[in-house]
Amino acid sequence: MNTPEAWGNDRSDGSRWQKLLGRRGRPGGAQQTPTPPPREAYPPSPPVGPPPGQAHYSVPTAGRRPPVATQTPPSPTQMRPAQGLPPQPRQAPPPPQHTEPSPVALQRLRRDLGRSRVIAFINPKGGVHKTTATVLSAAAMGTARGGGVIAWDDNELRGTLGLRAGSARHGRTIRHLVEHLDQVEAAGVHLPEHLDEFLRHSSDGSFDVLAGDEDPKLQRRLDPTTVLRVLDILTRTHGIVCIDTGNNVESPNWRTVVSSVDRLVVTTVPREDAAFSADWMLDHLEEGGYGNLVKNAVTLLSMPTPNPGPLLNDLQRHFSQRTRACAVVPYDPSLEPGAKIQFSALRPETRAAWFEAAATIVDGL
Repeated sequence: MNTPEAWGNDRSDGSRWQKLLGRRGRPGGAQQTPTPPPREAYPPSPPVGPPPGQAHYSVPTAGRRPPVATQTPPSPTQMRPAQGLPPQPRQAPPPPQHTEPSPVALQRLRRDLGRSRVIAFINPKGGVHKTTATVLSAAAMGTARGGGVIAWDDNELRGTLGLRAGSARHGRTIRHLVEHLDQVEAAGVHLPEHLDEFLRHSSDGSFDVLAGDEDPKLQRRLDPTTVLRVLDILTRTHGIVCIDTGNNVESPNWRTVVSSVDRLVVTTVPREDAAFSADWMLDHLEEGGYGNLVKNAVTLLSMPTPNPGPLLNDLQRHFSQRTRACAVVPYDPSLEPGAKIQFSALRPETRAAWFEAAATIVDGL
């Protein structure tokens, strides 16, 4: 593994991504990742739809006009008639930006997945838009599918997804669900109603939220068996479970989630430290026996500033080769304050990009 100091090397002789990151694995023996306990058997429950009270939403496809290309007013010289010269053809305006989700993206998002799917958003570094990506991916999926999506904040130390994603209709979190796990599991056909008492809802109603807790002692209670029990409940009540993970790759909780997912989404921003952390994590997963998950993962590159920066193309090429696909989503000013995220408040072109990114995430599941 190259050291972080190597990132300052000169790029004059080609992309350093091809040199520093164009490899697989690290020297030394592979660490053995403990296998989580087997999933416990639970009483069967018939398939259910979205939890009660959850609205069904459709994506508007009309009523919006594409942005009109502006042109610079002609100078006085240009306004004078040309002397003996034929009129010059006017330059065609640039094509309008794609501001609505494409019908193809919506069709991909609405596809029958056959069974409930679990998607984890991962990167051991903070500040790489894991929570933002979890919220907006769940919003795009839930909006397109009319519900049946839940976002779980599984950060072990004070995650913020519950604050940023939805309406705080109550203060209950994963801690309260764990305290009443036996009663919820025994609810049978009434499981959705019982679980709904512990869930919050996104501001637009497109997905549900299982909020994290601020008590650091809770991490001792989220052992592998408890994590699997919670996952079992969520997959019996929702078609798609999006998990915002923590930063400790050695945590039994983190390893249990990774071993239980259908797809990994690697979130990063176009910065060297963030991308280096993501690449190291993929090495760690491959050494732990999760090479197939790495191969089928999706990388999500989020723009934290209006200027994408010089690394974007290098990163996109690198992670497109290392994972199944790489999606890029643009900067949006409504996300910059770090406050509550409202999907409808994004720019139309940003929403269209998140619909496309969410479709890329569910492709092949």
